[in-house]
Amino acid sequence: MEYLHYYHSPLGRMTMGSDGEALLGVWFDGQKYFGSTLSNGANIEETKNVFCDKKLFVFQETEKWLNLYFGGKAPNFTPRLNIKTTDFRKAIWEILLTIPYGKTMTYGEIAKKLAEQKGMKSMSAQAVGGAVGHNPFSLIIPCHRVVGAGGSMVGYAGGIDKKMRLLAMEKKGFKERGGSNYVY
Repeated sequence: MEYLHYYHSPLGRMTMGSDGEALLGVWFDGQKYFGSTLSNGANIEETKNVFCDKKLFVFQETEKWLNLYFGGKAPNFTPRLNIKTTDFRKAIWEILLTIPYGKTMTYGEIAKKLAEQKGMKSMSAQAVGGAVGHNPFSLIIPCHRVVGAGGSMVGYAGGIDKKMRLLAMEKKGFKERGGSNYVY
């Protein structure tokens, strides 16, 4: 059985998917690859009140995470994730998890980092872009913090407008907490 729960963010409604123990994804409604990690819908149940059912605890945790995030704070925990993907994408997403709140990294930097980890000479930034774009855990695995060469605003499944607003929000929260110069 899979479960859906909805969250109303300042940037629009988000849909969370769970297998009852861990998140299967968190998407802005209507984004590219929306619901890509959910089954075909045969065994999906929409939840109303996540506080009444122990098996939906992951939705409580995710709401807490999103409330902190949209409140301008960097959450210090990650809800339990059920990552169903290829080894390549998983390696890319693990690098994304290292990008700090209020900072960015380019596709090329991620490609270089993964190539180093794998003992390779180089790796395609385009291949990295494909992996980043298929991330089903919006915000939690921070694909919005990935920018093009020179800091250009490219590629975000939720839309470039949302990406720009998310980065601006993080910039403000980072500086309010005494962070140094924002890089993007």
